[in-house]
Amino acid sequence: MLPLQLIDSFLLNYNVGQALLLVFILATVGALPLKSRRIIAANVTIFGLVFIMTPQALAPMHYLFLGIVLLVVGPVLWVTADR
Repeated sequence: MLPLQLIDSFLLNYNVGQALLLVFILATVGALPLKSRRIIAANVTIFGLVFIMTPQALAPMHYLFLGIVLLVVGPVLWVTADR
């Protein structure tokens, strides 16, 4: 387990939007071996909500637009997924 000081010193160099983007990428790459488009769609939709709900004081404005795009793409992926 990593000590909290190491994590804190890493996160001080980045804003919350960049850290959320890293977690989104890691979660998407982690879900790819499952080969389920519904899981990817749920991941995209949930992170779209997270990016939209992140306060603007913590993340730049372009992460809000990323959240809007993810909220549009997520349901489209869900509907086009095979059951």
